[in-house]
Amino acid sequence: MENLLSIVTFLPAVAAVILGLFLKGEDAAAQANAKWLALIATSATFLISLFILAQFDPANPGFQMVEDGPWLLGLSYKMGVDGISVLFVMLTTFMMPLVIAASWDVTTRVKEYMIAFLILETLMLGVFMALDLVLFYLFFEAGLIPMFLIIGIWGGKARIYAAFKFFLYTFLGSVLMLVAMVAMFSDAGTTDIAKLMAHRFASDDFSVLGITVVGGLQTMLFLAFFASFAVKMPMWPVHTWLPDAHVQAPTAGSVVLAAILLKMGGYGFLRFSLPMFPVGADVMAPLVLWLSAIAIVYTSLVALVQEDMKKLIAYSSVAHMGYVTMGIFAANQQGVDGAIFQMLSHGFVSAALFLCVGVIYDRMHTRDIDAYGGLVNRMPAYALVFMFFTFANVGLPGTSGFIGEFLTLMGVFQVNTWVAVVATSGVILSAAYALWLYRRVVFGDLIKEALRSITDMSARERWIFAPLVAATLILGVYPALITDRIGPSVTALVTEYQAEVALPRAALAQN
Repeated sequence: MENLLSIVTFLPAVAAVILGLFLKGEDAAAQANAKWLALIATSATFLISLFILAQFDPANPGFQMVEDGPWLLGLSYKMGVDGISVLFVMLTTFMMPLVIAASWDVTTRVKEYMIAFLILETLMLGVFMALDLVLFYLFFEAGLIPMFLIIGIWGGKARIYAAFKFFLYTFLGSVLMLVAMVAMFSDAGTTDIAKLMAHRFASDDFSVLGITVVGGLQTMLFLAFFASFAVKMPMWPVHTWLPDAHVQAPTAGSVVLAAILLKMGGYGFLRFSLPMFPVGADVMAPLVLWLSAIAIVYTSLVALVQEDMKKLIAYSSVAHMGYVTMGIFAANQQGVDGAIFQMLSHGFVSAALFLCVGVIYDRMHTRDIDAYGGLVNRMPAYALVFMFFTFANVGLPGTSGFIGEFLTLMGVFQVNTWVAVVATSGVILSAAYALWLYRRVVFGDLIKEALRSITDMSARERWIFAPLVAATLILGVYPALITDRIGPSVTALVTEYQAEVALPRAALAQN
């Protein structure tokens, strides 16, 4: 099938245009039509994306199914996928129908709500497929707009504050990246990502105001991109926008934020930072490893004292993203494999936990942990699903959460033993806050009068959780489904990275 990547990318946007132009009215029938059109569009996008996976050759480490043509002012419209990006495309198309299904109870400005999510899906897919620097930046930045609206219009009481904080943090971080892109074009004479990965930017040390910049231009470019991707992940200490955004966002917004949007930062590190600025990445790697280890411990401790369920899970996300950045900057096969696996696993598990919060919030309209207790007596199916994803979040063997954490810790241990030791304590802390949350919400006596009439999950809610349970179990038992597809691309990335940093390391050792 020709132009398969473009079809998958822009199908949700086409559905959004149809929804905006042809669907009129705000009555119940119009709202139902908007929901069904969005669900059909996202489901069709997922089904068509399966052809991308079917045509993808895991043995080929390069870009595949490349679409290239003239676009704007001499720039190219270039799309493609490799072993690193193809699974993020699948994660996005897999999650979006579940996100729409989880939004079935929305009754306020339903048409606009569905349009925002459809546009957001197109922009997220574009980030993972773009092979031109300018195209990537447009997709990357434009994704802020629908998410800003989703939080600001359909969020909680402090939604305006949270929306602006989310927008300003992520936008300001990306300004430096834009400056770096201009410098890259000036140096390399192209915006083609594949060519930029082969281009070698200067890495000779130079001085600015008496300060020696080790790694030269590469370090400067690395820091500019790092400012954007670190906020997007988000890394400690630029993570403070995330808890507010999660708490105020509607359930579906939290799911998209946790499952897909955070992964753009990790993907950016893998697509730009390591292959394009290897010397700069090597110079900054020790700092990034320690920032990641601090993030794991610090945000886990903060999660322990939270009284809001969403905020607790949000801090948990920051901790789990710490494993991702650790694995990426370990820059070895196990570390990068583990980082990608952890991102995909977190996409399923964290999304499911936010959905678990959404199930009881829809019934009780509070996220306070103290408002619950003894739910197992009234909601046994919910208690079972919540328990499964709590264990997956902790990293119980047999779930996908274990594989990602184990591989990243293996990779980091080979590079820095002390960072690995500090990070491993996060496994214990994650068990503490996750099990403490579960104990307070689900177990105990049902003593609160308001909970006596609460009902268990509906059929729709069970169908939403079913594919997430299956994915978490299958990847936990058979991780080769992921590692076999990402392996050759990761091997090529790591091999090239190690070769590029070997000479500077040798020169530094001689001095």
